[in-house]
Amino acid sequence: MVNIIHEYSFSKKNFRKNLNFILRLKYGLQSVLVLIIIDCRDVEAIKNDLVVYVSDQVGAVPSLKLHEFILSPINENETIDQNEVIASIKEFLDSIGESRNFAVISRGNTISITSVSGKPIERAPKPTGQMFSCAHCGHVTPYEVVHNMHVRIHYL
Repeated sequence: MVNIIHEYSFSKKNFRKNLNFILRLKYGLQSVLVLIIIDCRDVEAIKNDLVVYVSDQVGAVPSLKLHEFILSPINENETIDQNEVIASIKEFLDSIGESRNFAVISRGNTISITSVSGKPIERAPKPTGQMFSCAHCGHVTPYEVVHNMHVRIHYL
């Protein structure tokens, strides 16, 4: 059976159909919803926080992509409840006060978070403290002066 699967070259366009084909070959199933894709184009600024919240609520393994993330079950025998994913997305949007501005729309195994007003969420990025690292030994400090003195010590 493995040889049959490797003989096919699957295009990205037909990925979902081909995934169902492979699963039917392997497990003898009719149709399986294995992974859920969440489109985050309008909520790009909060995508990372959303991924953490939803994957913890649902108990799934997240995979990040550019404008979306994918949830897959922890065990291959399990499935992810799409209604539970939608509910956790709505809970998250409600917790940050954005539930009225966004609609959560489900199409097949893709869930889209769409702005009702057409305006995506824009948030200032969290400030990250700049850290200085020594190329010689890996010493890390948030102070540039301390870093420069440390590097000079290597050349004594």
